[in-house]
Amino acid sequence: MNKAKPIMIQGTMSNAGKSLICAALCRIFRQDGHRVAPFKSQNMALNSFITDEGLEMGRAQVVQAEAAGVKPSVRMNPILLKPTTDVGSQVIVNGEVRGNMRAADYFKYKTSLIPDIMRAYDSLAAENDILVIEGAGSPAEINLKSADIVNMGMAKMAGAPVLLVGDIDRGGVFAQLYGTVALLEPEERAMVKATIINKFRGDVSILAPGLDMLYDLVKVPCAGVVPYVRVDIDDEDSLSERLTAGERKEIDIAVVSLPRISNFTDFSPFSRFSGVSLRYVKNLFELGSPDLIVIPGTKSTIADLKWMRQNGLEGGVLKAASRGVPVFGICGGFQMLGTKISDPLGTEGGGEIAGMGLLPLETVFAEQKTRAQTEGVFENLTGMFAPLNGLSYRGYEIHMGQSGNTGAVMQKDNVCGSYIHGLFDGNGIAGAIVRALYEKRGLTFDENAVFDARAYRESQYDKLAEAVRNALDMEMIYRILEEGI
Repeated sequence: MNKAKPIMIQGTMSNAGKSLICAALCRIFRQDGHRVAPFKSQNMALNSFITDEGLEMGRAQVVQAEAAGVKPSVRMNPILLKPTTDVGSQVIVNGEVRGNMRAADYFKYKTSLIPDIMRAYDSLAAENDILVIEGAGSPAEINLKSADIVNMGMAKMAGAPVLLVGDIDRGGVFAQLYGTVALLEPEERAMVKATIINKFRGDVSILAPGLDMLYDLVKVPCAGVVPYVRVDIDDEDSLSERLTAGERKEIDIAVVSLPRISNFTDFSPFSRFSGVSLRYVKNLFELGSPDLIVIPGTKSTIADLKWMRQNGLEGGVLKAASRGVPVFGICGGFQMLGTKISDPLGTEGGGEIAGMGLLPLETVFAEQKTRAQTEGVFENLTGMFAPLNGLSYRGYEIHMGQSGNTGAVMQKDNVCGSYIHGLFDGNGIAGAIVRALYEKRGLTFDENAVFDARAYRESQYDKLAEAVRNALDMEMIYRILEEGI
């Protein structure tokens, strides 16, 4: 039986660039003719995806699967943690909710999930030539190492050689790499086969003396210095550069940056138009006077609506809507636009709250989560959203709240809402909305700005792969892959 060769990317910290390095390697191995799949045993993220089977997984592995040219499978991310509070998360195993757990309880529980992890891993390994495994955070969290299932613990279970990535953009990259290796156990250090310096800007030759000194300290070579690559590929990390207020352009779209925002990449298609600013705003001052307001999904709808109410953003949205500014809510943001939200079972903390009253919608949180892919054609929309009629959409639903039969999109005047994530990804959809916003302002829309979304994504994966291939010693990478641990 075929058994894939593994290679693992670990990082010195969160947001060191592990996910994109993994995506790049998936693309490179695919380009080189190998069957490849991504794997991450445990992911903590509020950006998730629903597979064809109706199972939930982290979006990072979906991106990596796209880069590898394979269909996303929940086996690529058998454990997903979705934070609900500062000390607790919803635990999802093999795409199904196991319940909410406090961090201390999950720490004691998680090693019992090793059989689930290895079943998923072995199943993927039987179907592929190479598995690209992603770690989480840092392997040097010495308080957590005793029950590690995602960094060195996973590397041991898979027998995977490790490439350790440091982020030079945030400073102290040599200290990051040396300190991480120094805090590993001797058998773990032996599994680290090379380092990678990521997000470099400038003249690589200036780094050369430091690389020699780093080798003397950690006794493994540097596989390459990866430049700061500007690619438009979805980033699920909460530290994403997308989540900033940004500058205003001809057409200004403001996304409310909720404290527990989920699936913020739903709105990435709008950022691909040169004349459009997609700003994530945290207060009334940042909101300003946008052309479109979007309220995104959230893991805690009631708590985040209270936050909007307390900091004045709800009032700002209501005033804008009364002036005719279009407002669009997705999932939790859709629920907020209704008249009432109730959580009688304490699914997201409990309680009841009046909504914004912009849509005739009441939501009750249930025990079971709705998880489904969905597709269809827009119809019966009016006003500036009328140009969407006849266009095809495809997306997915993930929500505990139940709001009755709302259809794909509910509309009242200039306010719309939908439960569908990925609604704006289809060809022509974001462009139709942007065109309508231009016309509303009396501006001319550049028809050449409309593009094929799928072809665009593929080009971005190729761009990433080219930059990483040119930066890394791929002969060394393949040698590490062949030799293993």
